[in-house]
Amino acid sequence: MPVAPLPPPSGWSVPPGPRAVLRSPLGLSKAVMVLLGLVIGADLFALWQGRHSYELVRRLIRNFGSVSSREIGQADALYEASGTVQLATTVATAVVFVVWFHRTRVNAEVFAPEYHRRKRGWAIWGWIVPVVNLWFPRQIATDIWNASADDKSRSRGLLNSWWALWIVNLVFGRLAGQRFARAAEPEEIKGAIAGLMASDVFNIMAAVLAIFFVRRLTRMQHEKALRGPAL
Repeated sequence: MPVAPLPPPSGWSVPPGPRAVLRSPLGLSKAVMVLLGLVIGADLFALWQGRHSYELVRRLIRNFGSVSSREIGQADALYEASGTVQLATTVATAVVFVVWFHRTRVNAEVFAPEYHRRKRGWAIWGWIVPVVNLWFPRQIATDIWNASADDKSRSRGLLNSWWALWIVNLVFGRLAGQRFARAAEPEEIKGAIAGLMASDVFNIMAAVLAIFFVRRLTRMQHEKALRGPAL
């Protein structure tokens, strides 16, 4: 039997806009998950190269003459290449993810138009505008989740875990990047590389949770669409 969504908390309102049209997010979700897999692969490559660079700097600190300029040049080139790959996969994933996210937002308005505190456009701009991007996307994701949920998928534990880890990764990654940019002495460089490697680990964890989040929310919307309107 179709399950009607829970009533929204007081103070929520329906944002004005054109009529929402239900469209399948399945294809986009598959593309997002593949791209997130590429992000994980790029992070693993960066981790591997970061470990190599870390060991090289440690050798340099212990015995300056044990490391040749050629080794340093090769390590720097590979580490820079790993960063370029990370950036490329992250940008590509972000674009497709936001398109998927916007589609699920529109679908959620079809399911339960009274659930949404932000206009549809914020499903895109909420990720871009500084400061508000720290909480608008989660707020919108919560509304999408609530509108798409049934009795078996009320819990938002997965959503909250993904978002918390994403914020930690965002802040930690920025600090680690700034530390690496300022590092000049070998000890500073070694510590900065360790910070970047930790950031890569956080990013891998966030990407894994993002895959589960995309998969779960897409399945929720697909199943709800197949059930038809709630009675």
